[in-house]
Amino acid sequence: MSNTKAVFQKVGECLYRYSPTGGYYARIKADGKEIRRSLETTDREIAKRKLSDFKRDLARIDHTRGNMTVAELAERWLETVRRQKPKTYDAKALLVRRIKRDWPKGADMLVRKVKPSDIELFLATYKFGSSARNSCITALRQLFAFARADKIIVDSPAATLRWTRRDRPIRKTPSFEEFKAIVASIREQQFSDTAEESADFVEFLGLAGLGQAEAASLTWGDIDWKANTITTFRHKTKTGFQIPIYPQVRPLLERRFAASNGALDKNVFSVKNAKKAIASACKRLKLPAYLHRSFRRMFITRAIELGVDVKVIAEWQGHRDGGQLILSTYSHVRPVHSQRMALLMTDEVSSSSKVVLFAGQ
Repeated sequence: MSNTKAVFQKVGECLYRYSPTGGYYARIKADGKEIRRSLETTDREIAKRKLSDFKRDLARIDHTRGNMTVAELAERWLETVRRQKPKTYDAKALLVRRIKRDWPKGADMLVRKVKPSDIELFLATYKFGSSARNSCITALRQLFAFARADKIIVDSPAATLRWTRRDRPIRKTPSFEEFKAIVASIREQQFSDTAEESADFVEFLGLAGLGQAEAASLTWGDIDWKANTITTFRHKTKTGFQIPIYPQVRPLLERRFAASNGALDKNVFSVKNAKKAIASACKRLKLPAYLHRSFRRMFITRAIELGVDVKVIAEWQGHRDGGQLILSTYSHVRPVHSQRMALLMTDEVSSSSKVVLFAGQ
């Protein structure tokens, strides 16, 4: 006992100094229980401010819930996310089952006693890929943020968790020639009732640079022939945006419009999914197993190679980051394009440059 007193020296109300390191600690009694916490500083003035903040946080804690277990917290949290999308809810329900089964020291552990290392030990139980681990970390952050918002704990032990950096593989992307061959192969299947529709759908994906969900929900009312625009909705980011009716896609749309009854609320395409048609065409042509999203990547890659400004491409994709995502995702395309652009940088003054120089004199 004497050694403990010598190590922890009281230097103020609820404030103690750990003599071996000089670090300061808070020791506060709340509802008959002593709560200790490192203030993570060796500076006394900073320690006083942190102690004041800690007392203020404790005043907001509901100490009647101090005996809530991790299992009880997980079940309570799960009830609040029941209205989320089925896939999202199922993933969180799986996490709750794992917590109740595999939590270090048992899921009857009190929430207020959970440390960051307990969460790390829980995560180490599974051989997660980077994506699955990051999803789990996100859910755990939400779980303990829920406990903090409900005044069960002062700080979230999951706040210090760090996502794993995900690999950025260069996914296989069809060339424009492969894309046209796939469309032609789908279209020429004479014994398929949906061959023509599927071919048009896939062709639109590659020529308009839109995703499957955007193309499937497109109506004739979304197309403004006079303004030369297509208004669509990016389902992934829940944002609406417009793209031009590119010259390469206009003939396809005009042909389909002429064959329709012109109803503005009618979908442009009756086919919503051409997965099987694409897979069969790739197999016949002995090409990689491309997917719907492959043609969007082809559109972006081709636009970069044709010299379209990346910021403009980002706008066409409904991105609001000025092209940062495209620059990072398609970095493997830029060097080729850069080398081709570099060939324009000669020591000769072009005729257009001469005109500009003359005009400025």
